[in-house]
Amino acid sequence: MKPATISQSVREVPIENRDMKLNLEDNLPWVVRGLVSHWPLVKEGERTAQDSVNYLRQYSSSKPVQAFVSGHENKGRYFYNESMDGFNFSPKTSDFPSLLTEIFNNSFNDLADSVYMGSTSVDYILPGLRTHNDIPQLSKSPLINIWIGNQSRIAAHFDALDNLACVVTGKRKFILFPPDQLENLYVGPLDFTPAGQSASLVDFHNPDFDQFPKFKVALENAFVAELAPGDALFIPAMWWHHVEGLSDFNILINYWWRQAGLHLGAPHDALFHALLSLKDLPDTQREAWRNMFDYYIFDKQELDHIPADKKGILSDINPNIARQLRATLINKLNR
Repeated sequence: MKPATISQSVREVPIENRDMKLNLEDNLPWVVRGLVSHWPLVKEGERTAQDSVNYLRQYSSSKPVQAFVSGHENKGRYFYNESMDGFNFSPKTSDFPSLLTEIFNNSFNDLADSVYMGSTSVDYILPGLRTHNDIPQLSKSPLINIWIGNQSRIAAHFDALDNLACVVTGKRKFILFPPDQLENLYVGPLDFTPAGQSASLVDFHNPDFDQFPKFKVALENAFVAELAPGDALFIPAMWWHHVEGLSDFNILINYWWRQAGLHLGAPHDALFHALLSLKDLPDTQREAWRNMFDYYIFDKQELDHIPADKKGILSDINPNIARQLRATLINKLNR
């Protein structure tokens, strides 16, 4: 069965100069063609993949890194095993130069296993690389990572941070879904995941619409972007994205950042706490708590009837209030 066609392409933002102000206000994905095409690493890869490998070796440390290995029969799909009690790949720890060589050499062998190094800090494994390969607007981003692998398919998942993904070597395809498509993506477990985030159980290359009928609705609301070396894709926080490395050898560098203050808590923690405390309450009580959350959190009432100096934890969250809330939660969870 062939996958349904996605008619919506991610909009492209013209780049008149590389000092453009990145537009993050409308919470929609966008592509900038050639945003990082001036990077020396990109230019080396345009000659040959071997040249990009040689360029990385100039900066490479020998620190240990973790990668994942999947048998060639899985055709690059990193996922659960058939019984969903494990995964169809295994972890592999190696020094970075050896791993880089293995990934590159496997790109010439159709029967070789697929090797994938994901989300590894650039500064940790390639100190100095960012001197000539960086985006000044995002140079203070707290998380800058490199991803290197053979052909790969990563199940649709979301990140809680905004993401600018820059294709360096090879080509990649992204299929993106707005956050409101959660129920149509048939997401797997929250606490047992292939790569840390809950992921769609649908095989995008061969979707079973009998088992996952609502996935057709998800595809109707999907966006697609195919990126060449030098192109960049902005993925807003909470947008689901399926990522496919189309080339035998791929390199991507991404920037993750948070628009909210770093003192705020992690929303995932709130979800887990809600599972513990709200999910199995009687329906009437759960509905009452839904109203409470709408009032205090989602609708964000101004609460002008409370004097400003008496609002306490209902005030705008600053670092002091954040510390107070954490201390209260720790005390209550440890009872």
